[in-house]
Amino acid sequence: MRALRGVVLALTVAAMLGCAYTPTALPSASTSNSSTTTTAPAVTCANRLQSYAPPADGVSGISGAGITAIRQRGRLIAGVSADTYLFGARNPLTGRIEGFDIDIVQRIADGILGKGAKVELRVITSAQRLEVLKKHEVDVVVRTMTITCARWAEIAFSGEYFRAGQKLLVRRGLDVTGVADLAGHSVCAPRGTSSIDQIRKVAPEATIVPSDTHTGCLVLLQQGAVDVITGDDTVLAGLAAQDPYAQVVEMAAFTEEPYGVGVAADRVDVVRAVNAVLDEMKADGSWKASYTRWLAAPLGAAPTPPTAVYGRSS
Repeated sequence: MRALRGVVLALTVAAMLGCAYTPTALPSASTSNSSTTTTAPAVTCANRLQSYAPPADGVSGISGAGITAIRQRGRLIAGVSADTYLFGARNPLTGRIEGFDIDIVQRIADGILGKGAKVELRVITSAQRLEVLKKHEVDVVVRTMTITCARWAEIAFSGEYFRAGQKLLVRRGLDVTGVADLAGHSVCAPRGTSSIDQIRKVAPEATIVPSDTHTGCLVLLQQGAVDVITGDDTVLAGLAAQDPYAQVVEMAAFTEEPYGVGVAADRVDVVRAVNAVLDEMKADGSWKASYTRWLAAPLGAAPTPPTAVYGRSS
C-alpha cells in the first residue's frame, strides 16, 4: 500500500507545489575540495570553480572537435535525470522530460546549433555521469552535478550555474534536527554522488543505504525501509513536493554544492561554448525566468545567479 501511495503521489506532484520549504543561507563556496584518490591523470585544481573562459565574441568564435561533432550531427546529446523533480523529471501527463536543467540543455543546443535546435536527452543515473562523458556517449551532462576536484581529474566542468547545499529529509514526526541525531538511523543517498560520500563522513554511526536515484530513496522512505534521505536541498525540496508525509529538516546546509555542466576532459571547446551560453542566460534574464518557473514556489524568489570563475588553462 505504501508503494502504491508513492506512485499516486508521483503522478500528482503538480498539486504539491504549495508545500512549505524554507531555504537557508549558504556560505561562500570554498575554492578547494577534498577528494578521494583517483587513478586519472592529475589536473590543476587550486580552485574547483575555475573553468575555461569563453571568447569575447561568444559561441560563434569557438571551434574544435567537440563543437564540430555536434554541428555535423545536427543535435546536442545530453545526459540528464528523468526523476529529479524541478530539475529534470518526466511529466506524467505529456511524457516530456522538463525542469531547470532541461531548460539549460535546450539553451546550450540553441547556442551551438541555432534557435529551436534538436536535443537528444539520454536518461542516466548519478553514478553514470562520469562514464558517459569519458566514453563520449553524450556531449554534456546537466544533472545537478557538483563541481569537485575529484571529478575535475576525470572530466571538465563549466562555470557554476547553481548553488545548492546538502540537508536531510525525514518522515514527519521523526525526531531528527541535524546530522548529530543520525546515529542509529538509516539514511539513503544515491550511489555515485557527493551526498553519499559526505554523509558517511559526518554521520559515521548512521546506517547508509544506497539507491540508484533519489526517487528510489523516496520509495524506501515511504515503505519504512529508511528513516532519512540526504541530498542537495534543491533535490530534497522536489521530493517533499511529491509527498506530504515528508519534510526537509529546518537546518543549515552542511556542505556547499556548486553545480556545473559536465563535459569530456578533451572537449575544452565545448566547455567554452557552454560557458558563453550560461553567461548569456545570466545576463539576459533567462536564467532568472527559468528559476522562477521551476524553483520559486518551493525555494523562494530567484537569487542573483552565481558568477562564473575563469582562468583555467589545464
